[in-house]
This record gives sequence, C-alpha cells and structure tokens, in this order.
Amino acid sequence: MLFQAIDDKSECIGIYADGKLHFEDFPDGLTRTWRYTGSQDTEVEYAWIYAAGSDLKAVCPDEYTQELAATERKLRAYRKTFKIAKVNLNDHCVFDLVPHDFLKRFCEVKNRITEHIFETRDKPANYQHLCDVEKLLHKIRYNKLNLSTIDCRHLMFSTLDRKKAQDLVKSYHYIDYNLFGTVTGRLTTRPGSFPILTLKKEFRKLLKPNNDLFVALDYNGAEIRTFLDLAGQDQPDHDIHDWNVRNVFANTLTRDEAKIEFFGWLYNSLEHPDLGQTYNKAKVLDEWYDGEYIITPYQRKIAVDDFRALNYLIQSTTADRVLSKAVIIDKMLEDRKSFVSHILHDEIVIDFDNEDRDIIMDVKAVFEDGYVATMKAGRNYFELSELSL
Repeated sequence: MLFQAIDDKSECIGIYADGKLHFEDFPDGLTRTWRYTGSQDTEVEYAWIYAAGSDLKAVCPDEYTQELAATERKLRAYRKTFKIAKVNLNDHCVFDLVPHDFLKRFCEVKNRITEHIFETRDKPANYQHLCDVEKLLHKIRYNKLNLSTIDCRHLMFSTLDRKKAQDLVKSYHYIDYNLFGTVTGRLTTRPGSFPILTLKKEFRKLLKPNNDLFVALDYNGAEIRTFLDLAGQDQPDHDIHDWNVRNVFANTLTRDEAKIEFFGWLYNSLEHPDLGQTYNKAKVLDEWYDGEYIITPYQRKIAVDDFRALNYLIQSTTADRVLSKAVIIDKMLEDRKSFVSHILHDEIVIDFDNEDRDIIMDVKAVFEDGYVATMKAGRNYFELSELSL
C-alpha cells in the first residue's frame, strides 16, 4: 500500500494512507512511499531513490502539475509564517502546526507521484546501498552539533574571521548531506547545512564532540589503494607514498614529490614508464569502463568520456566504500553512546564516548578491511592527534 509520512523526524509519527491520516493503529501492508523519514521498517521501498534524488516537481506527471504547484505554494507560505514566528521545525511535529485538510491534500498528490515513479522507473542496481546510506544521512541530519567559540582565540583577531565564526555557531546546528549531489556519489551538503565539506580547516575548532572525543578514521592514500583494489593488486601494509618512493622511484624523490608525480600521471595522462609498470591503467579501464559508462564495484553506472573515466571510477568507488563502511560502523554503534558524527570525503568521524573503548579496534578493523587507515582523536575537530592503541 502507498503511504506518506507526515514528518521526517522519528519521534513525529503520522501516516497518510488510503485517503486518511493515522497517528496510531497504522494500517497493515504499508510498502511504498516517497522518501525515508526515520520511522519506516526495512520492507518499505522509496520512490525518491528510484528517481535518483529528484524533487517532486522534476518527476511530476503533467496531470498532477497544477495540484502539486498549489500545495507547494501553500506549504511555502506555512514555512514562511513559521520562520517569522521563529518556530524551529526541528523542535516541533509538522502535523501539530499545519491544518490536517491541507496535509491530506498534499500527501495525496505525493502518493500519485510516488505511484508514477514505481510504474515508470526501474529499480537501481545499487538501490540497497543507496537506501542504507540515506538512512544514515537522515540520522546525521538530526544530530545536533556542539558548536562553540571557546578556545578559538585564533579566530577572534580578524574581524572577518570573528564574524564568520559567530555566524557558524549561531546559524548552523546540523549537517544536511545530499546523497545525490554529484554523479560520482561524493556527498555534498544542502543549503542551510553546516558547511562541513567546504569549511576552512581553522574553523573546524568550533566543532566539539557531544561525548568525550572525536575519533577520525582516514585512509592512507585512499585513491591509490582504490586503484590497486580495482586492479586486483596487493595493498602495501604501510604508508603507500613511502612505498612508492622506495619501489617505484628508487628513492630519487621525497614523499611529497612522489605524490605530485603520481597524481599528475594518474589523472593527467602524463607519461611515466616506472609508474606504468606498477600501476596498469589500461587493465583497470578495460575491466570497469566500456567506452561509454563506468560501472563501479558498488553498481553505480556513470556516463563519462575517456579523459575522465579513471578519475570518476576511482572517486566514485572510494566514496561508496567510505559510505558503506560508515553504514556498518553506525550499526556497530547502535545502543551505545558513541555515534557517527560526520563524513568528510574518505574520513569517518565518530563522536566517541570513553565507555565504548572496547569496540574501537573492531571499528578500525571494519573501516580498514584490507586497506591501511590512520586513527586520530581530539577534543575538537581541528586538533586531532594520532591514536595508538
């Protein structure tokens, strides 16, 4: 049965189904809806993922366009009223604020669009992966950040920095990731989100854990290791850039020089016989690129030209690997005080409680899974030191 949740907060449970609103004694057989909202069970399918993250307007059939436009105008008016009245929707259930007749009207048109998507779109090959990740990102969306200017004197000397810091602390309390922000699967953030992906490093000190520490897991040479994985080659068990210095460049370059040389060759088609002997680009592309599409190990199919194919393949595979590990780690931390705070490219950051020390090495092992990772910890997100256990 098609249904729509009235709110996207797990503590605000209301359902529209079969033409009625339900706040208790929900109907049986609720199987399909527009989007995950924090309260559905594992058997529900989501049209939003079938539609690759498109909004309702973009996928609305012509016959429902006017009705959708009218209800969305009304919804914007309600939101504007709430903003003027300084009502924070994160602290209230929508169905307590909006007339129920309007909710039924809006949910019915969502039902019609949802049904249209399921009738006209194929299920994505990577549906389950996307679904699992979106559920984690939804959870992160409602983890309130601990932002403070305490111990941030370095941001107070410049008027511009001081204003920026104060604005971040005052105006941004949550991280709202967009699962479909890029074709490769790398996350972006939505407007109004704390800008974790674009924040200057010195401003990271504003972000403090809600528990005892931030613990950050980060791959060593993530993109190189992804290349080796795609090529079916063994992974060095230590710093991969140092390994390249010794085994590829015969100690003729520094570590930083080796990194520059490697990525210049990998993505810019520069010739380098020594690198070409160790890293077989043609083999990787033959395996994962058909001349029109790359299809990654995570079943993401991306149209791309020859020049960008390897870049997209490595970037996408790395992003999906990190996201899949974040999902597993989130499940490991269920019923514990620690939780996944945020994800930054190939790094997963845990808001860590000292009571969970018994599981930290298991978490690291899950994250590494054949790669090599560093683990750092600190009392803010700027000052992280390597953690040796």
